[in-house]
Amino acid sequence: MSRKILVSNALPYANGDIHLGHLVGYIQGDIWVRYQRMRGNTVYYVCADDTHGTPVMLRAEKEGITPEALINRVHDEHLRDFTDFSVAFDHYHSTHSPENRAYAEDIYGKLNTAAMIDTRSIEQYYDPVKEMFLPDRFIKGECPKCGAADQYGDNCEVCGAAYAPTELKNPYSAVSGAKPILKTSEHFFFRLSDERAVAFLREWTRGSNAAGARRLQAEAANKMKEWLGEEGENKLSDWDISRDAPYFGFEIPGAPGKYFYVWLDAPIGYLASFNKLAQKRGDINVEDFTDATRAEASGTEMVHFIGKDILYFHALFWPAMLKFAGYRTPSQLCVNGFLTVDGAKMSKSRGTFITARSYVEQKLNPEWLRYYFAGKSNGTMEDVDLNLDDMIAKVNSDLVGKFVNIASRCAGFITKRFDACLSAPDAAAITEFSAAWNAGLIANCYEERDYSRALREIMHLADLANQYVNEHKPWELAKQEGQEARLHEVCSTALTMFRDLTRYLKPVLPTLASQVETFLSIPELTWAGAWSPLPAGHTINAYAHLMTRIERKQIDALLAANRESLTPATAAATANDTKVSSSQQRHAEKQQHAAPATETSTGHISIDDFAKIDLRIAKIIDASHVEGADKLIRLQLDIGEERPRQVFAGIKSAYDPATLVGRLTVMVANLAPRKMKFGMSEGMVLAASDPEGKTGGLHILSPDSGATPGMRVK
Repeated sequence: MSRKILVSNALPYANGDIHLGHLVGYIQGDIWVRYQRMRGNTVYYVCADDTHGTPVMLRAEKEGITPEALINRVHDEHLRDFTDFSVAFDHYHSTHSPENRAYAEDIYGKLNTAAMIDTRSIEQYYDPVKEMFLPDRFIKGECPKCGAADQYGDNCEVCGAAYAPTELKNPYSAVSGAKPILKTSEHFFFRLSDERAVAFLREWTRGSNAAGARRLQAEAANKMKEWLGEEGENKLSDWDISRDAPYFGFEIPGAPGKYFYVWLDAPIGYLASFNKLAQKRGDINVEDFTDATRAEASGTEMVHFIGKDILYFHALFWPAMLKFAGYRTPSQLCVNGFLTVDGAKMSKSRGTFITARSYVEQKLNPEWLRYYFAGKSNGTMEDVDLNLDDMIAKVNSDLVGKFVNIASRCAGFITKRFDACLSAPDAAAITEFSAAWNAGLIANCYEERDYSRALREIMHLADLANQYVNEHKPWELAKQEGQEARLHEVCSTALTMFRDLTRYLKPVLPTLASQVETFLSIPELTWAGAWSPLPAGHTINAYAHLMTRIERKQIDALLAANRESLTPATAAATANDTKVSSSQQRHAEKQQHAAPATETSTGHISIDDFAKIDLRIAKIIDASHVEGADKLIRLQLDIGEERPRQVFAGIKSAYDPATLVGRLTVMVANLAPRKMKFGMSEGMVLAASDPEGKTGGLHILSPDSGATPGMRVK
């Protein structure tokens, strides 16, 4: 029975370029959609720009344009970049739309009727210069725990302490630099802590959908259990869904000067985009997908592809909002990890903060990246590492050396010697090749988004096809008298194998597959289509080269094009600008996928200064949650001493403790022990994080293989 699926990708924020980190999730989503369509399923694939919030308002002000002008420009840029990488949405919308306003007001009204909205007064910092209330991440000052300067209003990136913005010493506005003042304001809260919501979320986050698939991956479900607490606990807090003017967004009905917080109307953008698509087409019944009762009766599905940095919003707030407003809840969340480049966060100074636009402008083939990302994607929340040398080797070996090579070695003989007509293939060879297929396994891998395993299986088949060509050597048959018929048969057989490999690769390489369909003069390949060999007498078109190799000089040029020189003067200018930088504003309101860290330049130290720091390789022999701490994980670290060191690390938002045990990392071994309320912390593990407010989480450092506990890092 054909499935009917509404698929969406997380909405990119309308305050920056699409970069390679974003593309991880979009490429994963697009591959899944293309596979489903090849199976004959009906899929509607939508997305939109997430446009509201303080960052957009301030950036537009800085550019001297209206927010509407800014988001319209960015919308076109984002859609262009997605199109270049063959991420083919049926509709790409905007959250600043009449459809989104209507849904936001309807959901809010129904939540109000269901007694899920509270009104209460809160005290928060206010910028007297900009005349606006400040979100926590727009407030900076000295950490109340360790005294570190320039820390944000919610947690310290030096010692890991969590606190309220009112606890900061010497606070200042990250927007204007002014000293903020405390003011009271009335806000609206969604009652996420309501027992009805908690009971629903416990069932929803650990349950399965109508098709029997888990709504959440195992790692995501475990994270939900941690956030929800054990049975009988209630660890959730009510959610502030309003913001005060000035604010770019939708005003709350009946509450002048109050606006929906951007995270309330952002996921509603999925529904708005789908509604707009339905208006354009005229053949879609929207309520079959959005109304709770009708969706169940019609058997439709709603699948979201998101990054793990926004899991909290999509697995708690979003389904609870939908449930108590009478809307259907998501069938499945497909959560991807972050992107690292050569094992580290993306960096402007190293040229690894790579935008989609620069990749295309440097004339690199987008399908190289699609293939490489697919080969690194296994359906889990694991981070994806873009190792540039590995990408060169993988693409050149698999796509050029194995896949395209089959056609390039055989097609010329067919067109030059046999008037572009195929003969009957080698029946025994086709039977043997078909017996090696595990179509069910490959299909299951695509369904479960384990593209890495799917590609390994496909490349095994490519090896078999190349083995056939190598054994029968058409280039030698072409020189031998009386071997014309055999040459014709071998090349025709190889091209049938090539067609079937293309079918398997089509979800990952749609542009290349389309070129192959034209070259072989065959109908559009589907998963359920005929698998019989290409028949005798079938005419193909002249072969044109399908894919070139990646050259290292192309990658070097890409890195150079994206590299920023952070000389002291440049760094100072950057630092001065970050008070109103779009990246910092963006983090204050939105957490986006795999946002990169920007390296900054600081004053020089001497080698003697560096030598004072005792850095050691540490093996994590135990890791556990710290009861009562929102951000800390307790680590037991083996650094070659008689007993392990205990260290409290503020990495809970990025790691499940169970995944850390057995890993090697790097710690500062001669840091003075610090007594915390949870116990003594005897060092510090090193982690990459973002000093300027861009998102992407934390990444503990991992040494190369061969390092052992206790080794000195120098």
